[in-house]
Amino acid sequence: MKKNKFKRTSNKDENSNSPFENKKRFCPFSQQNSPTIDYKDIKLLSRYISEKGKIVPSRITGVSKGKQKELAKAIKRARYLSLMSYTNKIQIQWKLYLLQILRS
Repeated sequence: MKKNKFKRTSNKDENSNSPFENKKRFCPFSQQNSPTIDYKDIKLLSRYISEKGKIVPSRITGVSKGKQKELAKAIKRARYLSLMSYTNKIQIQWKLYLLQILRS
């Protein structure tokens, strides 16, 4: 039987001062007093879309699995109802202006 040449020794004291230490991530929608995901909230949804119009993955944003699905569904619904653009963010200010007019 071969011996393992590369034994992993983990000293928590050694790694605690490391700048590469994994910090615990938290979902921005699972906290208390966090905003609810709604397809009409264009300002919130636009934070989770890249400049090319793609939905930013949860490994980058830190959103939990369930909330990421809910977020993607809201973004797709807003796009379908033409509240958001499929491609870029240029028209978002105009859409926000129209929504304010329709609400009042």
